[in-house]
Amino acid sequence: MRTKILAGPLALALLLTACTGEEPSTQADANQTVKIDIHGWVGYEAQAAVLSHLLKTQLGYKVETREMAEADSWKGFETGEVDVIVENWGHNDLKEEYIEKKKVALSAGLTGNKGVIGWYVPEWMAKEHPNITDWRNLNDYAHLFKTPKSGELGQVLDGDPSFVTNDEALVKNLRLNYKVVYSGSEDALIKAAQSATKNKTPLLLYFYEPQWLFTKVKLVKINLPAHAIGCDARPARVACDYPPYLLDKIVSKRFAENGGRAYELVRNFQWTNDDQNKVASDMINEDLSAAEAAKRWVEENEIVWKDWIPR
Repeated sequence: MRTKILAGPLALALLLTACTGEEPSTQADANQTVKIDIHGWVGYEAQAAVLSHLLKTQLGYKVETREMAEADSWKGFETGEVDVIVENWGHNDLKEEYIEKKKVALSAGLTGNKGVIGWYVPEWMAKEHPNITDWRNLNDYAHLFKTPKSGELGQVLDGDPSFVTNDEALVKNLRLNYKVVYSGSEDALIKAAQSATKNKTPLLLYFYEPQWLFTKVKLVKINLPAHAIGCDARPARVACDYPPYLLDKIVSKRFAENGGRAYELVRNFQWTNDDQNKVASDMINEDLSAAEAAKRWVEENEIVWKDWIPR
């Protein structure tokens, strides 16, 4: 029987498939670039790194990233400067402007992460002062939280001013003898929590999940007035806790229509808080780069991501 010998690109493609067990990337994919913005917390960076790794290694796309504040990223949907925000925390005002009114963006589905924002104290404080976790008692402890930046008031330590926060309104509307002080970054919040735990210094801070720090440091959430639908509709009058967040991915309409398999991968992506925390923890505690931590997670979790890859 005569064997037909294949030559050229088809032979190479079949050879790659036989050797790797994977379909080779198309040339069209290789010539396309996906633009992903990076926001200022390590969990976001971890998620962007995993998506970038899969876009490159499984689909053959190029990926460009840039560091941007959350609100500024949305402007890029209109100008074509961004394709993907990989983790969005609410932002109903921005959704109304860019999705409903301008129609230049849309949600690409949930990330699978469950987001929590709130006020926290180190566990040792909650043990020494059991009623401190009830917001009604916070004024009794304000003197413990005084700092040079808060003066005669107790300090609530926030992160980057661009993060989702209602804290100044909460302090005012709940008539708390506190002042919101912005540390400037997630890293500063983490260092403050670590120091307060290690040295047993009082700390009341804004913090959130998913976040790898909870696997290393014990923090206890303050019970603010329970959230109810509509209680935060008017930002200046907020007097309730933060809502639970089902985090989602936001993409440009242009990318949704023309992004092909890259858009399908972004849409299919779903993982857990534990998944994100593992990558983020490797970045911080194992001193891996985002790319290295993403590669490790991908190598160890094919059962999680294999169904994200478009056929």
